[in-house]
Amino acid sequence: MPARQVAATDVPPELAAGLAALRSRLEIPAAFSPEVLKAAEAAAASPRLPDPDRTDLELITIDPEGSRDLDQALHIGRDGMGYVISYAIADVAAFVAAGDPIDVEAASRGVTLYAPDGRTPLHPPVLSEGAASLLPGAVEPGGAELGEGRPALLWTLRVDGRAELQHAEVVRARVRSCDQLSYEQAQAEIDGGAARQTLALLAEVGPLREQRERERGGVSLNLPEQETRTGPDGWSLAYRTPQPIEGWNAQISLLTGMAAAQLMITGQVGILRTVPPADSGSLRRLRQVAKALHIRWPTEWAYPEFVRNLDPATPADAAMMNACTSLFRGAGYVAFHGEVPEITGHAALATDYAHVTAPLRRRVDRYAGEICLALCAAEPVPDWVLSALDSLPVEMQAADQRAKKYERAIVDLIEAFMMGGRTGETFTGTVVDVDADRQRGTVMLQEPAVEARVVGTDLPLGHEVSVRVSAIDDESGVVTFEVV
Repeated sequence: MPARQVAATDVPPELAAGLAALRSRLEIPAAFSPEVLKAAEAAAASPRLPDPDRTDLELITIDPEGSRDLDQALHIGRDGMGYVISYAIADVAAFVAAGDPIDVEAASRGVTLYAPDGRTPLHPPVLSEGAASLLPGAVEPGGAELGEGRPALLWTLRVDGRAELQHAEVVRARVRSCDQLSYEQAQAEIDGGAARQTLALLAEVGPLREQRERERGGVSLNLPEQETRTGPDGWSLAYRTPQPIEGWNAQISLLTGMAAAQLMITGQVGILRTVPPADSGSLRRLRQVAKALHIRWPTEWAYPEFVRNLDPATPADAAMMNACTSLFRGAGYVAFHGEVPEITGHAALATDYAHVTAPLRRRVDRYAGEICLALCAAEPVPDWVLSALDSLPVEMQAADQRAKKYERAIVDLIEAFMMGGRTGETFTGTVVDVDADRQRGTVMLQEPAVEARVVGTDLPLGHEVSVRVSAIDDESGVVTFEVV
């Protein structure tokens, strides 16, 4: 499921100090060592460029404003009554070799971590935000000429008029991104009625893929991003409403991951992203949250239908979507070489799925991509990939857990920062979770947008209560309320 991320353009010193202390406490990786930086500089200057040249494709990237670590570049064309999707993925293996200092460091990090005051990257920025990123232009720094492009894993996905996948393959190729667009720029171009071909067709394919998702019973949570904002009354947390194109763009990534999973299952070698079905207790809790937020959830509506009726532009619905991230627990990875495991599915997506589209930010994608390359070429999977399959699920699980703990702690810290100096004040909130003896639980406030622990006697699950701020732990970022 998507991570809760908090963006901030102006982090005050007090919050910055708290974030720094948080990183120290959670042992978040610090700067790269001189050895890793030296290896990255050398790799950036001499990428292993493949022979196939697809710089003719007018690829574009669509990412958040200001992004530099660009994993994907897209082109869509018509293919009879259907479409042909060209999806270029950054080729990290063109720069990083198994066992080199960059690879060893990436193994210890697992994923890129995000905070309001900056990111903790998986790879040194000279690669992740420079030479290996699918930025417009040639590889930088180094001697590659503009015409040589950048190394990529180029997926070709052919879909019919309903955007159902008909054929998928992936090869190494040199590509060149023609333009870097933010979500806002891409959406504005579509809304203006004169969008370039790729964007115009994305506005066709994206909704079709969303419809296919609905039909199979899957749900993609296009979560609003929480933003810290400053105003006359101080700090507040607000939600940035996602643009429609963000969901359409995500559908292309999901389609690629599904194609990769099918390739690996057919080839009987690979690593899949798995999510078990939701349990009934978690569903009951979500219904209580919906009640707390005064959101209609008819009894006859299953979870996917309910989620599709949420409007992320509405604060209560945005909070509900964030609560929905807790429904599918137990996400993990399963690797195999030979017999395919009995359980391979991703319950939230209602299909088999693999991570292959973000190798700059997630280590497992590099290995899954190499497997798909080998299967499409009818060649053996590289030994360095096979030798890592047994350990990758455990390593990625640990990295994911650290990322989730970090993200939750950041939200807690910002909420504590916002509530600073308000100990003793009273608010109205709704109890959305309680423990077995109903003495402790979680209360959700609509204003300010805070979810925190609450203590009391016989806490009434799903009911509004008056609560008082009883304690704020500035170090851990934990706010505690008590029922008045």
